[in-house]
Amino acid sequence: MKKSKLVLGLSFLAVSGLVLIAADHIDAPSVTGNAADITDMFTFQGQDTNNLVFAVNTQGLLSPNKTAEAVFNENVMIEVNIDNTGDNVEDLVIQAIKRGDKMYFFGPYKPSMTGKSSSIDVSKASGDVAISTYKMNPVTASKNGMKFFAGPRDDPFFFDLGQFQKILGGTATGFNNPGIDTFAGTNVLSVVVEVPKAMLGGSGTLNVWAETKKKQ
Repeated sequence: MKKSKLVLGLSFLAVSGLVLIAADHIDAPSVTGNAADITDMFTFQGQDTNNLVFAVNTQGLLSPNKTAEAVFNENVMIEVNIDNTGDNVEDLVIQAIKRGDKMYFFGPYKPSMTGKSSSIDVSKASGDVAISTYKMNPVTASKNGMKFFAGPRDDPFFFDLGQFQKILGGTATGFNNPGIDTFAGTNVLSVVVEVPKAMLGGSGTLNVWAETKKKQ
């Protein structure tokens, strides 16, 4: 794999510390429903408390039939950006890109450029995993203390859109408990990487955001 220059796609999500800030299931027409469309990003402590897990979900609102057809794009890189100094500039990146039937991961490493353009330093390869197939057992891989997954998953985001519209319309004052999950029965394509905290630098809060970048 050659080093490639990539330009920023149209999807962007951020988290501060370990708390999810936003979900974005409907984007501009050029992005919605394709491999560049990020729906959510989650960052949380792993079952092994020495690790952090980064999960980036793409291509939201997939029905079961559409899930079977959905694929990652070899010209779209998924990039997790990690700021461990508090200046909102990425100090480390974790990159994932599809080649054939596998997802290849790079990092975490210090990027040679920040912002809208990125390159992949192939010397920073950290592992790869076979892309899981819908309705089959998920495939994971481990290497150098890291764990990897790529493939379809049930959309974990919960939102009661009908009640939200009633609140906006003035016919309701709040959400119900329990509510109705608008996203129930829909799926996403997920990229998940678990990383030892020792690889992430810093000693306090991490600012984390995800981007999709298209090959130029």
